[in-house]
Amino acid sequence: MEIKPVKEEIIAYGHPNITANHKTTFEITKEENLGKEGDCIIGVKANKACKDLSEEFKNGLKEGKKVEIKIEVEGISDKIIAFGSPALKLSDEKSIVIRKSDFIDKRTLAILADKAACDIKREIIEKMKNPQTKMRILLEIKA
Repeated sequence: MEIKPVKEEIIAYGHPNITANHKTTFEITKEENLGKEGDCIIGVKANKACKDLSEEFKNGLKEGKKVEIKIEVEGISDKIIAFGSPALKLSDEKSIVIRKSDFIDKRTLAILADKAACDIKREIIEKMKNPQTKMRILLEIKA
């Protein structure tokens, strides 16, 4: 029997204050406003936070499986590989954070990522400075 991949899709939007300079994390938030200090944020007004993910997806993450994160903006895409963990809480109602480190809090979706905000293609980040720009984030748990 073929194992069906477990996927989630998140939609977020741009903001003029997006800089994406953070060296260890990147974040997607439901918040509409973004201050200049939020240098890990790559998208705002997201339609999902950790708490909104399906139980099936959360369970896959908690098994410590690899997760592929594909970011798409106006025909440009980037890919990040990270990992789940049995310690994930996945309970935050506003944000999703992907981390290069193994630090876990309620906002953490995945750890040991191969990219942080500063590593994401600059063409994507430049486009995300426009509030009209829509970002599609595809999350897929790999067996």
